Amino acid sequence: MTNEEKPKPKQKLGFTIIKNDPTDGHGGFGIGSLSLEHVSPVIIDVEEKTAKIEIGAMHARSDTERGIKFTKNPEDSEGGKLFWIVWVTIDYKASGPYYAGVTGCEMTIKREKRRGYKNLADHVNRMDKSMKRQIIVSHMDVESKEILKDFLQSHNPEMWARSDGKLHNELTT
Repeated sequence: MTNEEKPKPKQKLGFTIIKNDPTDGHGGFGIGSLSLEHVSPVIIDVEEKTAKIEIGAMHARSDTERGIKFTKNPEDSEGGKLFWIVWVTIDYKASGPYYAGVTGCEMTIKREKRRGYKNLADHVNRMDKSMKRQIIVSHMDVESKEILKDFLQSHNPEMWARSDGKLHNELTT
């Protein structure tokens, strides 16, 4: 069979990240694409008691995740270091921007073995819930919530002040 005779593979429609709305409401190709321009991943290092924005985590390519092979088996990274990826979505109201959606996902990394554990489906679902303006941090440990609260307050005190009381309550308890 020559190259001309081989059937062409079907074109795949991958996950599309767009800025603004390139379709301008025409309802054609690209409808249903997600805009992630207001979502940021914050990685909390529980052991070091630090939090930082790592945009590379949007595609599992943050500095923290680099060089690690993630598996679905938690035993592969047993005894590893605990991290939280927190999806933070910013929205706007009349008084200005605020933290609208905040959801946390657990991740364990055993750097010596170059292995890690995270539930990818959980990370995607939590990012989606953050984009839908939900606050889901009750499953996080108290110390991690305190680190996140301090980070969000110091990152932008005005946005923290405009944020929903539910976020304040969840990160205080």
